[in-house]
Amino acid sequence: MADQKEAKKIIKKTFAGVVVSAKGNKTLVVSVRRSKLNSKYQKRIAVSKHYKVHDEANQYHEGDKVNFVECRPISKDKRWRVIK
Repeated sequence: MADQKEAKKIIKKTFAGVVVSAKGNKTLVVSVRRSKLNSKYQKRIAVSKHYKVHDEANQYHEGDKVNFVECRPISKDKRWRVIK
């Protein structure tokens, strides 16, 4: 029974995007672009979404490409942190 609990691994979502804003203290706004298929016309369209990401060292600036992963809630909107 203990082996089954240890065997479960938590898979966290990971995204890559471009920093849109780095004005907040230890906070980045990252834009993630992906393509989505239109169900009616079967045409690919570009969709983007903004995420607020925690940057502990304040080392990233606008235009940088970053990878980030989900984590515990850090604030009202931040549930992501930068990975190296």
